[in-house]
Amino acid sequence: MSPPVSDTPYIPRMFPVSVKGVVIRDDRVLLLRNERDEWELPGGKIELGETPEACLAREFEEETGWPVQVVEILDSWMYHIIQVDRHVFIVIYGCHVDSQAPVVVSSEHKEAGLFSATEVPNLPMPEGYKHSVMTWFAQTRA
Repeated sequence: MSPPVSDTPYIPRMFPVSVKGVVIRDDRVLLLRNERDEWELPGGKIELGETPEACLAREFEEETGWPVQVVEILDSWMYHIIQVDRHVFIVIYGCHVDSQAPVVVSSEHKEAGLFSATEVPNLPMPEGYKHSVMTWFAQTRA
């Protein structure tokens, strides 16, 4: 028996891809406060012809002034931004930074902060980011 045929044409869903990075320096993770007053990871939208790693390195330096070495994928998930009813596919990488320079916050964010592992669970931040941050803390301490 054949499956029923639908009269509804297939319409692929479209959503942006955002590549984010977790950097821990001096046992503290770098986070940025966005326009929704949530803490988030540095990163941004991938451009055509750009690898995810190149996107993250570019976005990280644009948003913080820190050059990073992109190490490995930690997680990926679909994020529903409730305030604007939009879905974004998030890919999160663990990164290293050698710079001791202070963070230079771009116009895209309100402020930057460095947080310990014990502070992260109580921050206003998507649970997916918290999970990736704690994963990278564990991996960098091992």
